[in-house]
Amino acid sequence: MKRVGICAVAQGSFERNTWYERFQGMALPVLESLLAQTGLDFKEDTGISVIVSCSDDVFDARTISDNGMTDVLGGHMRCEEKVAQDGIQAVYYASSIIMSGYTDVVLVIGHSKESQGKSRNMATHLAFDPFYTRPVGLDFSAAAGLQARAYAKLSGISEEELAEIVVRSRDNAKKNPHTQDLAPLTLEEVMASPMLADPIRELHAYPVSDGVVGMILASEERAKKLSKKPVWVTGLGNCMDGFFLGDRDIADNFALKKAAERAYKRAGISDPKREIDLFEVCDHYAYQQPMWLEGLGLAEPGKGARFLAQGGRERVNLSGGMLAGNPLMLGGLVRAAEAAVQLAGEAGDRQAPGVKTALAHGVMGAAGQFHGVAVLSRD
Repeated sequence: MKRVGICAVAQGSFERNTWYERFQGMALPVLESLLAQTGLDFKEDTGISVIVSCSDDVFDARTISDNGMTDVLGGHMRCEEKVAQDGIQAVYYASSIIMSGYTDVVLVIGHSKESQGKSRNMATHLAFDPFYTRPVGLDFSAAAGLQARAYAKLSGISEEELAEIVVRSRDNAKKNPHTQDLAPLTLEEVMASPMLADPIRELHAYPVSDGVVGMILASEERAKKLSKKPVWVTGLGNCMDGFFLGDRDIADNFALKKAAERAYKRAGISDPKREIDLFEVCDHYAYQQPMWLEGLGLAEPGKGARFLAQGGRERVNLSGGMLAGNPLMLGGLVRAAEAAVQLAGEAGDRQAPGVKTALAHGVMGAAGQFHGVAVLSRD
């Protein structure tokens, strides 16, 4: 199969309420940046012939949510397909298109405006079974509360450790030009914030966010022509756990372990703790950061907070992560974009030294039902 490289990355600002801009207006500067970085156009034989978009009908308040974006993305009279799950799947899909030999260049752009709905909990409520679980009011926040309680029982994680994760995420966000509208926090402010879904506090949860992110992926031959520093997609894996919460051990990391195992095998990684320099994980809630790190094989079950305290925090979510404000749909795609920027040495004030291999993680569904993992590297 063909080797796949990320040739260009672009992000807009992630804000709390982009009431003044439509989806199309938010996406156009990202598209223009990607074209400028690579010199690409939409000519039939030499340009971009395939587009993968990422959006959600419920959050967009319309059916076929990619329909309003196709012209902006250059999808007129050519292939455009939508991923309606976490954005890491768009990276997976685009890579598979190239590896199959169908085309050599794929444009990926994802958008989401969580702010335009009355409540994102109303949107995620619709992900549940209409006969048994919707009537009791389940949404992603309520399911996360159940999981957070189960994980706390397993790990014994403290209020201070959870607050420290949030504080560090906000501090890292101030170094990220794409997440500048969230104020720094103190431990005391986090621990005093109201309960959202016990034991999750309001400041433990990722904030409502709007934004756009995109990238250009290409086969090795084209990637080396389009970019001086392409970042290679070396491993991909995903896994879906059971639909009903009662059928799962929600304190376990079954789906993430399987997704990571597949990605590591494809990337030739046997010891991720030693062989991967940087981790961008989708922490929708503070407790998930240590829990997902355990699922990625960096710590024993219940010991993720210890891994962070013993130096792991210097390698995790230097962008600020989801807690710094990215939309639910785009979490994994932003994580992949951030990992690629780090590997290219273009992360500015948030740049980590000597990054050669990085991992991007995405998650979707109640209590981490679905996970996707991408391993990226540079030559």
